[in-house]
Amino acid sequence: MEGTQDKISALIITYNEIGYIDKCLESVSFADEILVVDSFSTDGTYEYLTDHPKVRVIQNPFENFTAQKSFALKNAKNDWILFLDADEIVSEGLKNEIQSTVAEGTDVAAFWFYRQFMFQNEKLRFSGWQTDKNYRLFRKSKAKFSDSKIVHETLDVNGKSGIFKEKLVHYCYKNYEDYKEKMLKYGRLKAIESFYTEKQFNYFLMVLKPTWKFFNHYILRLGILDGKKGFIICYLNALGVLERFKELKRLEKKNQLAYYLVMP
Repeated sequence: MEGTQDKISALIITYNEIGYIDKCLESVSFADEILVVDSFSTDGTYEYLTDHPKVRVIQNPFENFTAQKSFALKNAKNDWILFLDADEIVSEGLKNEIQSTVAEGTDVAAFWFYRQFMFQNEKLRFSGWQTDKNYRLFRKSKAKFSDSKIVHETLDVNGKSGIFKEKLVHYCYKNYEDYKEKMLKYGRLKAIESFYTEKQFNYFLMVLKPTWKFFNHYILRLGILDGKKGFIICYLNALGVLERFKELKRLEKKNQLAYYLVMP
């Protein structure tokens, strides 16, 4: 690790991000290394990345988010890791905060970033996201992704945590179909996670959980104040929860069928 203690590797995982990844890459151009792990994009993303002068790109089959991010982390050259989604952008203020923190030295092992969610080009001020934060900058030598989560991955940190003041800009909503598919994908992955931790399907919870998700984000967490865009985001987030239960039911049925087929 010698010579890498004060250098930053910016890591990004991608699948079909053409038209969005360029802004993300531009915002992390200050990093000493930019490594992108692509899960065999079909829209020209990989070709764009291979032609980018500042990017090192590796293709790796997508299993789940934790496995893909762990793979990227393993291949990073430097100790300081800045991990972003392809639709996130480091603002100028956040860039300055990152650079000064790393340059001056710190005993903090990992930093939380608050995120500013964007509905296309408009800010989402509420809708449940106003207190959202994630680990985005951390030392590779002091952190790893937990094997217990395969979506909304969790970072296990061996050391102190800090929080940056400046926010990371997250363009979460490109269009209706894109966000819907993202929520359905998350729901299916959460179902797999629940299945392997032996959480059982329940009709009552299938009704209760999505309803509560919508009510909590739209009413209690003031999504209603975001207008039409708040309703859309809260509805699709609830739809993702419903998909988790539908997929869990399907997995249980598939498992039961396999059991009966192998019985003597």
